[in-house]
Amino acid sequence: MTTTSSRLLNLLSLLQTRRDWPGALLAERLGVSHRTVRRDVDRLRGMGYRIEATMGPDGGYRLDAGSELPPLLFDDDQVVALTIALQAASVTGVGIEAAALRALTTVRQVMPPRLRHRLSGVEFATAPRPGGGPVITVSPDVLIALSGAVRAREVLRFDYTSRHPGADDNEMVPPHRVEPHHLVNSHSRWYLVAWDLERDEWRIFRADRITPRAPTGSRFAPREVPGGNAQDYVSARFKGSDDVNAWPCIGTVVLHLPASAVLPFAGDGTVEALDAERCRYTVGSWSWVALAASLGRFDTDIDVVGPPELTEAFAQLATRNAATAQ
Repeated sequence: MTTTSSRLLNLLSLLQTRRDWPGALLAERLGVSHRTVRRDVDRLRGMGYRIEATMGPDGGYRLDAGSELPPLLFDDDQVVALTIALQAASVTGVGIEAAALRALTTVRQVMPPRLRHRLSGVEFATAPRPGGGPVITVSPDVLIALSGAVRAREVLRFDYTSRHPGADDNEMVPPHRVEPHHLVNSHSRWYLVAWDLERDEWRIFRADRITPRAPTGSRFAPREVPGGNAQDYVSARFKGSDDVNAWPCIGTVVLHLPASAVLPFAGDGTVEALDAERCRYTVGSWSWVALAASLGRFDTDIDVVGPPELTEAFAQLATRNAATAQ
């Protein structure tokens, strides 16, 4: 015979696994009478769970969202996922670090020993964003407002802080009117991908510089983001491309270094070992001169495989360096 408390936990666990449960099936799974199921459902309702009765020949129950968040049950895999997600919350760029830490502490306090042991080794650090600089946080309220406009397909008006060189940090450009399509997190920063109604073109806006204005505007018909994928579109723009997620300038060289010495610094390039002392390296950049300059960080002899534009870029860079050395 199970205790009332354990039976309630089992009932709650079952209700969380599917939308509708016939009363007879619940009674069978719990090994109790239909009347006991009804009493236990009433107890859960008293604890804050919104459990609706469903119609049908057998009758049943459905667990719906309520006005407050009641106690929850998670299986082992869900606890692992939740713990890792809370640990990673500090690098999402959302200002929820303190709340995530409190939630993580709460989860760990009630975690079964078997899971605590399993997760004890999950300790990780986060690498700085490419190019350096701190993680830029965004107010959760801003993300909620942007996500709501994206989901509702409603025109969004917002103020946007301009931070170009020499500008006042508090300078505000005129309000933007856009059709918001996607929120993208890239390198610990949040971006809004939207169709700018004033410029009649796709734009990418830093979410931490956005101050939404209420209310939102009329609904709009969604457009297809260039390339069909918002994440790829943002990556492409950062690489200097309009829609294709690839560097506009890609070259191949032979570095007089073993592949093992190049791989840790290869970034998104590809490395192919040629012999114990040389490797073939293919990588891209936004310009040929920038690509040639970036290859100089390996501090070794370089043979250009191609294309000719990369050879010309090395010559141009050599001329500039010679003039600088004078």
